[in-house]
Amino acid sequence: MDKQIAKRQSLAIKRRRVRKTVSGSASRPRLSVYRSERHIYGQIIDDEAGRTLVSASTVDKELREVVKDLDPTAAAGKVGELLAQRAKAAGIELVAFDRGGRRYAGRVAALADGARSQGLQF
Repeated sequence: MDKQIAKRQSLAIKRRRVRKTVSGSASRPRLSVYRSERHIYGQIIDDEAGRTLVSASTVDKELREVVKDLDPTAAAGKVGELLAQRAKAAGIELVAFDRGGRRYAGRVAALADGARSQGLQF
């Protein structure tokens, strides 16, 4: 089996395992993190209604110039901060964290720490 395919399948299995226990509601939406090779994305999702409430990423126009010269971990922290600010503006203070099958380390942890620093609770 191709190494890349095995890696994707392994990640999909882990993602499903995490999603068994983590789901978002109107009172406590889910903060979902997606990490690609170059960028990181965060969304706050109400799974009951099936819609995204707030999102932020390194490709947002607001952040693109700010994170251009930062290392990926620092950029992830900035995304977390922006996501938390947008969540606060939307009246969201409490979320359930979904790491998307990735380990809670590096850029995923930096996004979470950035969100916590702006007052988002999970």
